[in-house]
Amino acid sequence: MSNEAPPVIQQPLSVDRPRLSEKFGCRLSHLKQEVWKFRLSYLFVAPFLIVFTLFVIVPVITGIGLSFTYFNSIEFPKWAGWMNYQNLFSQDVIFLKHVVPNSFKFALFVGPIGYVLAFVLAWLIAQLPSTIRVWYALAMYAPSLTGGIAMVVVWQVMFTGDRTGYINSFLLKWGFIDQPVLFTIDKDYLMIIMIIVSIWSSMGLGFLAILAGILNVDKQLYEAARIDGIRSRLQEIWYITIPMMKPQMLFAAVMAIVGTLKAGGIGTQLSGMNPTPDYSGQLFMNHIDDFGFTRLELGYASAVSIVLLIVTILLSRFLWMLLGPKEDE
Repeated sequence: MSNEAPPVIQQPLSVDRPRLSEKFGCRLSHLKQEVWKFRLSYLFVAPFLIVFTLFVIVPVITGIGLSFTYFNSIEFPKWAGWMNYQNLFSQDVIFLKHVVPNSFKFALFVGPIGYVLAFVLAWLIAQLPSTIRVWYALAMYAPSLTGGIAMVVVWQVMFTGDRTGYINSFLLKWGFIDQPVLFTIDKDYLMIIMIIVSIWSSMGLGFLAILAGILNVDKQLYEAARIDGIRSRLQEIWYITIPMMKPQMLFAAVMAIVGTLKAGGIGTQLSGMNPTPDYSGQLFMNHIDDFGFTRLELGYASAVSIVLLIVTILLSRFLWMLLGPKEDE
């Protein structure tokens, strides 16, 4: 006879687990209770959520969908897959050779220079008496309110390519040049002029946010810092002002990056040509307008827009890493 023990038959464990539908029902019921509990708060938030959804979420989702299609604004969109992106990064010579370098060159100068200049001007204005501070702030903020046409009219007087232009008149009078320079249609000068005009008009919401942040820093912190050994204004700015207004600095930095990347009309308005001479002032927005409203290739224009959106998001995340709140703060 065999001494082996009979095999033990394991009985299935009976675990009382709620079904997936029951879990979903419980969570949905809990969500309804929470929404009803805070119904008044949701009522106040509803207008913003509706407007944000209609004018931000829906257009972004629609643009993402159209970027995978061929759409000429007349026929129904035809599915094209990744073809628009493939053509953009492999065959679009204008985009690779002119648009990308011009956009990053423009953003590299206008963004940081405008950002630093906004902080310096805001700090200087904050030192003024309150009675005249508001007028200086308005003078700095006013150029950002001017429309593109008004801004071009002001600066074309400076850079007009004949003897009536202020700069040409000065250079001719003092013998620096023999004949007027066509600044706004010369590919060697157009980008420089675009950067100067954009910096001049960049004191917008970011500038006001920085000014508000400087004015809201507790004055007692400066007094305590002087007791601890801080003597110069530069040390006050570095160790007190900037750390205490990081949210405003972050907002101003994001606004500066977004403003520079979405700029585009300034080059065509200054030169009076579209595209700009030798594509010297061609930016992301010019490329989008060219394909979207001139060539009516809306699917391809949507693909360029999505690339611009991704670049903006990545740069915003980078700024958040630099200026955003840290977990240990």
